[in-house]
Amino acid sequence: MQTAPHPVAIHMQPHDGKESGAPPYPYARAVAGPQPQDYVLWSLFSFSFLNACCLGFAALVFSIKSRDRKVVGDPEGAATYGRTSKCLNIAALIVSIIIFIILIVILATSAAVFRAQFQEMMKNHQ
Repeated sequence: MQTAPHPVAIHMQPHDGKESGAPPYPYARAVAGPQPQDYVLWSLFSFSFLNACCLGFAALVFSIKSRDRKVVGDPEGAATYGRTSKCLNIAALIVSIIIFIILIVILATSAAVFRAQFQEMMKNHQ
C-alpha cells in the first residue's frame, strides 16, 4: 500500500534575512529624512502635451532615473536627477507657452490679413 507524500508548505513571503543577519535586500536601505522628488507625473504630462523640442521626453527619462536612484537607495543621485527633471519640465512648459503664443499671433494676423483681402475683393467686385 502506498502512502501519500506529506504536503510541503511553501512560504511565498520575501526572505527578510533576520535569521542570517544579512540585510534584507541590497537595495533596501533605510534613508532618514524626506525622499527627493522625482516629478514623474509632471514629466508624463510634459511628454504627452508639451513635448516642445523633446524636452518632455528628456524630463521623463530623468524622472525615471531619479525614481530608480530612489529605489536603489541613493538619495543624492535621486535628488540630482530630480532637479534636472524639474528644470527640463520648466523649460518644456516655457517653450510650449511661447510656441502657443506665437501660433495665436500668427493665426490672428493671418485672419486679419485674410479679412482685409476679402473686403478689398468684395469692394472691387461691386
